[in-house]
Amino acid sequence: MRGRPRQGSLALVTQLAGRSVLVTGASGGLGAPITRLLAERGARLTLVGRDAERLAAVAAPGAATTRVALDLRRAGAAERAVQAALHDHAAVDGVVVAAGAVAFGPATELPDDVLVELFTLNTLAPIRLLRAAVPALRASAEAGHEPFFCVLSAVVAEQPVAGMAGYGASKAALTSFDSAAARELRRVGIRVLDARPPHTETGLADRPLHGSAPRLPQGLSPEDVAARVVAAIEAGERDLPSTAFGPGG
Repeated sequence: MRGRPRQGSLALVTQLAGRSVLVTGASGGLGAPITRLLAERGARLTLVGRDAERLAAVAAPGAATTRVALDLRRAGAAERAVQAALHDHAAVDGVVVAAGAVAFGPATELPDDVLVELFTLNTLAPIRLLRAAVPALRASAEAGHEPFFCVLSAVVAEQPVAGMAGYGASKAALTSFDSAAARELRRVGIRVLDARPPHTETGLADRPLHGSAPRLPQGLSPEDVAARVVAAIEAGERDLPSTAFGPGG
């Protein structure tokens, strides 16, 4: 299992106190608890989401916080998010991509517009965001920090599921991109972390772009998944497979 330290064996590699972290999907089922944990650790935050009202309700106690209502499906939105972080916090030391969408239905029946939206939000938006953030992340590395780009993918990137072909493909494509980008960016001191949690009770399955969710087992707690992701960021981990979220992970 690549990049996974033994529990309790390493001191923190990435100190979050005072660091500028950009979080997309910050008002979502995983973005919100991740935001709270980053705030508790003293990070300076730029929170991005589509709904300004939901974004305003996200708790970030004690943190210097910028909130930006943006639709990351739109061209230029990634650059605007990064510029907002640079304008208000003078740096981008880390990015957490927690925005996403899901759709259900047979592989041969998913409408084109649904497939386009899935890949635009789940795959293309994170790629655009990484491209926009790299100059600032590289500057952070040159300043002696430990910049990171953390992407919330999903277990379906590892284990395709019938009735979720489009969603799984969009996540698998993202994980493949992350793996290649991680090798390239490691040379300049930027860490890419791809996290693929199992089904989590975020409520996303209740808001699909298409179709209805199949019967799913009880999912993981969003708070537990968020805690594991933030711990991985702090510990310098570079890959967080679905098995890392189980007992002993």
